[in-house]
Amino acid sequence: MSALFDRGEIESLNAQFETWTPDQVLDWASGRFGDGLRFACSFGAEDVVLIDLIARSRLPIVPFVLDTGRLHQETYEAMERCRARYGIQFQTYFPATDEVESLLTRKGPSSFYESVENRKECCFIRKVEPLRRALKGSQGWITGLRRQQAVTRSTLPKVEIDADHGGIVKFNPLADWTEEQVWDHIRRHDVPYNALHDQGFPSIGCAPCTRPIQPGEDVRAGRWWWESPEHKECGLHLRTNRS
Repeated sequence: MSALFDRGEIESLNAQFETWTPDQVLDWASGRFGDGLRFACSFGAEDVVLIDLIARSRLPIVPFVLDTGRLHQETYEAMERCRARYGIQFQTYFPATDEVESLLTRKGPSSFYESVENRKECCFIRKVEPLRRALKGSQGWITGLRRQQAVTRSTLPKVEIDADHGGIVKFNPLADWTEEQVWDHIRRHDVPYNALHDQGFPSIGCAPCTRPIQPGEDVRAGRWWWESPEHKECGLHLRTNRS
């Protein structure tokens, strides 16, 4: 467990947070960790809601972006609109150049289509390792994960210990929100959002690994659509030590 909280404290916090709004969770987390708290932003609908909430409350939470080198242009445009609207500077992390060069030399630019192992290797180089650098020295981080997003997230708590990143505390303030609640907030507060959402992309990642979904499909169906649902995580949010 984390040196910050033991298992009983995490269980108690989750019981408390379950009745709290995202604003209340963010306020509590910010009050507890101050500038030791970071926010991973990929400019999907959930993330822009969190940007708006953080900005409205003037919380000292540091937002960062993992630029994999293969993002959609619409994602960069959403980033720029958020910069202009909220006056936020997003710390940006790129994958290690030598690792990307080695991968492309050994396996070409599209090896991720060939197997789950190859896809996870690409995700590790472009996302997981940069995330470790982004979280180095942090005490906690915030995500836009929701339980409704995928079968791998159905039991997601609002706070947990992230054993994969040194036992820091991970907050999921929107865990119990529905898609309707997310979009109600965006529309009510005129929040800048990624234009890909208007083109049938409910979940947005790297361009080669994301497609629009068809009516009736799961919201994560457009992510790594050639794989089975239980494999559809990139490695950023594996819950190897559930609290």
